[in-house]
Amino acid sequence: MARKITWHKVLDNKEELLPGRVMTVQAGHAEVCLTHYDGKINALDNKCPHQGGPLGEGSIENGLLRCPWHGWDYDPCTGKAPGFDDGVEAYPVKLEGDQVLVGLEEEAPHETTITDTMVETMLNWGVNRVFGMVGHSNLGLADAFRRQEEKGNLKFIGIRHEGAASFAASAYGKLTGKPAACFAIAGPGSTNMFTGLWDAKVDRAPILALTGQVATQVVGTGNFQEVDLVQAFGSVAEFNQRVEKQSKHSELMALAVKHAILKRDVSHLTFPDQVQTLPAEGIDKPKTSDGRVAELQIAPPAQTLNDALGMLKKAKRPVIIVGHGARFHMPNVIALAEAMNAPVLTTFKGKGLISDQHPLSCAVLGRSGTPIASYFMNESDLLLVIGASFSNHTGITPKKPTIQIDFDPMALGKFHQVDSLVYGEISATVGLMLDRLSEFNENKVDQRPEVADRWAIWRAEKQKRLLEDRGHGVSSIAVFEALSKLAPANAVMCVDVGNNAYSFGRYFESREHSFLMSGYLGSIGFAFPAAMGAWAAVGDDRPVIAVAGDGGFCQYLAELTTAVHYNMPIKAVILNNNELGKISKEQRSGGWDQWATDLVNPDFAAYATSCGALGLSVSRNDELEEALQQLFAHKGPGLLEVKADVKLI
Repeated sequence: MARKITWHKVLDNKEELLPGRVMTVQAGHAEVCLTHYDGKINALDNKCPHQGGPLGEGSIENGLLRCPWHGWDYDPCTGKAPGFDDGVEAYPVKLEGDQVLVGLEEEAPHETTITDTMVETMLNWGVNRVFGMVGHSNLGLADAFRRQEEKGNLKFIGIRHEGAASFAASAYGKLTGKPAACFAIAGPGSTNMFTGLWDAKVDRAPILALTGQVATQVVGTGNFQEVDLVQAFGSVAEFNQRVEKQSKHSELMALAVKHAILKRDVSHLTFPDQVQTLPAEGIDKPKTSDGRVAELQIAPPAQTLNDALGMLKKAKRPVIIVGHGARFHMPNVIALAEAMNAPVLTTFKGKGLISDQHPLSCAVLGRSGTPIASYFMNESDLLLVIGASFSNHTGITPKKPTIQIDFDPMALGKFHQVDSLVYGEISATVGLMLDRLSEFNENKVDQRPEVADRWAIWRAEKQKRLLEDRGHGVSSIAVFEALSKLAPANAVMCVDVGNNAYSFGRYFESREHSFLMSGYLGSIGFAFPAAMGAWAAVGDDRPVIAVAGDGGFCQYLAELTTAVHYNMPIKAVILNNNELGKISKEQRSGGWDQWATDLVNPDFAAYATSCGALGLSVSRNDELEEALQQLFAHKGPGLLEVKADVKLI
């Protein structure tokens, strides 16, 4: 039985369609080709049956409507193809005054699809943020996202470059410990995500990559935008599957998210065109995480813990070094430090895990660090290293007795022999140490007065460096001293790579801040997309600040329009020295000629204004504080360009 006819207004004024012309109009969810021929307006199915060419973009020649793609001809009134037994359907048209209405059969109710079931499973597992770009090979999956967003269950953020999507999702995972999804079309859209996915992988951040794909039957034939994405993602994805008609669809999504969470790694699912809109099987219900994830509070073996406590008992001047892996376990770590009066040093990736206002904080150790941290490492008689990787950038000495605690057995003793390797979940392990304080805490030196003394020496040194001014722009120390003073105390700080990052680690004094960076991958361009990921996690509950050099910000310059589009109140501080300053420095220190590191930049403040954000610019130290106050007082997205001296870092 034919469904009821529904009338759709497609033109407010019939005069919009001139005699002898055609156009495409929207009638509900259908595109319709309108023709004005032989004195009347007609409506035809817009898709040429040959390859779906849009007839409304064609033209009437010699009394026939010609398809714009391949020249198939149709009667502009009836839709019949002269000389053939096919054609396109014609729809009823009526005029109401000047308005044009087209009658179509009433749309059938939406039938739950494979992608509906998989997206609902994804949401049930807690993945409710998606960064990506909608395109021709992911439209079925995109429509499943749309339906969930309309219900208020999901937030989709449409970005300008897929690399920004994966960086944003990586940052979200680093900040929250939960995966977000990045989303792209087949071919170049998917390959654009690789850098952000590798960033997540090497920094152990959970992330879910969802990609559209051309129809399976043309994979391997050189079809347009055809890349074998399962093969392509094989090196980066811990879980990597193609969704097929016969797949157990909700279970496949559940396994993808479970791998991302438990492995702290990349999961990838690719969706060929032909499966995205297939009806879901009635028995394939959305899965939840109930009964699927075990308790992870794993304690270390008793003898291992006893050996570590024996070393702690002998130590008089222990120090604690915490890395990025300890970021969700700091209450217990700080309690242990306070019980032992032990200084706490962090890796650069662990910056801010303890406030620099805490009497035991010694800030960052290593190349991006302070002389406070290096002093206490050198003066210690034991290192208790928690959730850190012993990277060269941090430079944890192998010459001191060391206890290492980590949840990942492969991270234990990774680069050299360590005296005591403690395999266990960090909160559980440190909690057990706290329970047994009386066994090892009687002979500890109270190092708090020394910490205060070393901070006083370092702050006096910073005041001396603040006086340096060569007349070629603002010094980095001036930028980060002003930021230390004026940045909201609980802001999420997103850091790029380059000299700006080194100066940030060294000079910025943290309070309740969280820090996000591209750690092991060290990818330029991370900061601003990461700020979008941070905003997706914290919303308006915490301020979000991106700090980048001119080289890094220009990598994803257009994402400022994304921030404006979604009214993300991200504040960007851009250190502009018209140079890839860190690379120039490496060329000079390596005895190379300085070459190909100079940059031509836009007026960043004017660019921000043109995007609809606040744009500010300063070129002198004495302008910084007022500009930062104005930036942080602004309600929406804003950018401060600091014309910086490349030599004063």
